[in-house]
Amino acid sequence: MSLILTSLPGIPFVHPGDDLVSIILTSLHQAGISLVDGDILVLAQKIVSKAEGRLVDLAHVAPSEAAIKLAAATEKDPRLVELILRESNEVLRSRPGSVIVEHRLGFVCASAGIDHSNVQGEGEWVLLLPENPDASAQRIRSGLEVASGKHLGVMIIDSHGRAWRLGTVGVAIGLAGLPGLVDMRGQPDLFGYTLRITLIGAADELAAAASLVMGQAAEGTPVVHVRGFPYPLRDGSLHEMLRPGETDMFR
Repeated sequence: MSLILTSLPGIPFVHPGDDLVSIILTSLHQAGISLVDGDILVLAQKIVSKAEGRLVDLAHVAPSEAAIKLAAATEKDPRLVELILRESNEVLRSRPGSVIVEHRLGFVCASAGIDHSNVQGEGEWVLLLPENPDASAQRIRSGLEVASGKHLGVMIIDSHGRAWRLGTVGVAIGLAGLPGLVDMRGQPDLFGYTLRITLIGAADELAAAASLVMGQAAEGTPVVHVRGFPYPLRDGSLHEMLRPGETDMFR
């Protein structure tokens, strides 16, 4: 078995309204890659957010009293904290320099995924996560499937920290056409024992691998082509990967 991940060349700086399907198809052609059934395209969240116009200029944000109070405690810009609060269901933890929230999409992350890095333009621009990453992935998947005639998967990823380890890793925040989880319960292991609790975070495993190929700084390679994913493609979603709050021991 082999798993091949290829960062696609020539992806331009993405602007609001850009056609990501056309951009990806052009880049695949430049890389000499013809899509086949079972291929997966992994996209960095930033290019999806930019194409969808999820840019906000802090100069136009008026912080609320709650944002001003939290900003003072965390030593952050009150306007940024206002956006964090708007994008979150709940603030879970905070300290100087850090705000950990449950994002409105249901996962836990720092600063509601709002980012300053690799965001161009005059003013104090920041980038929010896509409004609905699953829907974004499905739109891109549909466009690529129509153009190629192949059965594909598409995943959108972001970099998140973890409660129990240092360092960020790539995680899936939106997917279409591939499983978030692979349920191995009821399957035998090498010695015939029946697995009872094994759920494989297949989408996050692939997201982490794709993140290694993308890089985290100035690489300019926000799309990765994947061939050889070891599990059957199926409809999947972010929701299936989210741990219910009542079973989350870190909360």
